[in-house]
Amino acid sequence: MNDTPIVEVTGLSKTYPGAERPAVDGIDLTIPGGGIFGLLGPNGAGKTTFLSMLCGLLAPGGGRLRVLGHDVRHHADRVKRLFGLVPQELALYPTLTGRENLDFFGRLYGLRGRRLKERVERALAIGQLEEFADRRAATYSGGLKRRLNLVIGLIHEPRLLVLDEPTVGIDPQSRRFIHDSLRALNAQGVSIIYTTHYMEEVESLCDHVAIIDHGRIIARGTLGELLGTYQHGAIELRTETPPDADAAEALRALPGVEAVAVDDRLITVTSHKPETTLPALLAALGERGIGVASLSMGTTHLEQVFLNLTGTRLRD
Repeated sequence: MNDTPIVEVTGLSKTYPGAERPAVDGIDLTIPGGGIFGLLGPNGAGKTTFLSMLCGLLAPGGGRLRVLGHDVRHHADRVKRLFGLVPQELALYPTLTGRENLDFFGRLYGLRGRRLKERVERALAIGQLEEFADRRAATYSGGLKRRLNLVIGLIHEPRLLVLDEPTVGIDPQSRRFIHDSLRALNAQGVSIIYTTHYMEEVESLCDHVAIIDHGRIIARGTLGELLGTYQHGAIELRTETPPDADAAEALRALPGVEAVAVDDRLITVTSHKPETTLPALLAALGERGIGVASLSMGTTHLEQVFLNLTGTRLRD
């Protein structure tokens, strides 16, 4: 990590025509350079709109957005050459080979001749795609397509890499390979912004995290700071039978309770008075005939923090 911010956002907003509320609503955010920054949020929280403005694909409605010191509004072409985007939807041509895909996207960034050839070979090596380089991308497995998608975003040696759900639908071996590749790139000086719904990936990869919901940043900090904020008041129980909706609502009404998340038989509770909440919690479950199989206090994980902040209601 270094003290020079790679992204500086002030009052950033965007409202789509006909929308009742902003998709991005006055975001202030500074992303330090040199690290891997995790951006989390439920469906419809504003992540995609934020990333689209960050990458110069969508004009901001208001506010200021700077990437590597350049104002995105006035230097969009320059900014686009400084970052690589790896979208969730595969951005490659299935009828072209892996090598031809890289050659094509390299030319879009102005690479030619020997320099282009060197970058294509380097990208193939990073993705460990050499033996598949001359096969059509349509024949690739899901993991190979994700690896090609990743190195296409690296073809022009960006200083900032933006990844949107880069490991969706792939096997554990390919996921681990991508993670190891990102760590290696980061160690070589590439700053990374990483979005995912897999909380364990953020805990493993990221040093700073921000959570966005309803177009606003609702939490930010180092991973340790976010986890530490909720650690003291964290109560986690695994019950013998799943609590029903009425039981969950009764738990939310207990003294000191700030949030309750229920996932089948796992109940996670955040309380500002855990010493008061715990006896009442056990009594409430006992009254409903719900036995407790295990109990822990003072521990927390990112998924628990995320659900406490954004709720457990399904999002479209």
